[in-house]
Amino acid sequence: MSQNILEIKNLSKFFGGLAAVSNCSLNVKKGSITGIIGPNGSGKTTLFNLIAGNLKSSSGTVVFDAEDITDIPSYELFSKGLLRTFQIAHEFSNLTVLENLMVVPGNQSGEKLMKVLFKSKQVVEEEILIESKAREVIEFLNLTHLSNELAGNLSGGQKKLLELGRTMMVDAKLVLLDEVGAGVNRTLLKDLGIAIKKLNKEKGYTFCMIEHDMDFISSLCDPVIVMAEGSVLFEGSADNVKQNEKVIECYLGRGSKMQDIK
Repeated sequence: MSQNILEIKNLSKFFGGLAAVSNCSLNVKKGSITGIIGPNGSGKTTLFNLIAGNLKSSSGTVVFDAEDITDIPSYELFSKGLLRTFQIAHEFSNLTVLENLMVVPGNQSGEKLMKVLFKSKQVVEEEILIESKAREVIEFLNLTHLSNELAGNLSGGQKKLLELGRTMMVDAKLVLLDEVGAGVNRTLLKDLGIAIKKLNKEKGYTFCMIEHDMDFISSLCDPVIVMAEGSVLFEGSADNVKQNEKVIECYLGRGSKMQDIK
């Protein structure tokens, strides 16, 4: 049995003559919090889009939980336990925090007219269970005081916490976090880090996260994978990444500053 929940093998994506991802291979171990960093244009988000079924690959394979999921659309991967969050949160602005969580589970009885008409008791019982779980998630994320707040009124950091909560409604096996810290103040960033660690340690979630904040990555991730020009440049601990000459040269060559990787 493989220790890897995700295996990327020689994956490529071309847009015309441009290779956004080029012959990329990497693994994500079960139970890990794996970080992916790299300069802008290094292929990180395109890689996530390929894994999550938002783009079709040009070549290569994606294996998730021992199953080849290459080019399987995102809605099918959702039911398999592979979820992805976005740099810009995708909340339902006119629903409350509680309602945003309750709509996540698929195939709810209340979505089927015949069951609403003839099996209303089943629908009600199911909704009670879903609401109970949603309230547990809200409490886990310390958002209880915002349960009845419209999601559109939340701050950027609170919306990111809500997105994390939505992954908890379906007991995800692997969560792809796309710049979860972007635009989040330091206090809420700390809360996000705590929530990610708790989900990893207490509920066995595996995370793979793209992030530009190296301090945030260092506090959470092992290993850290560095991408450049669409493929893997280096993989190691956060400390090893910071000391690696190829990584420093890669960042400096893109016009970044030394503190970007310190």
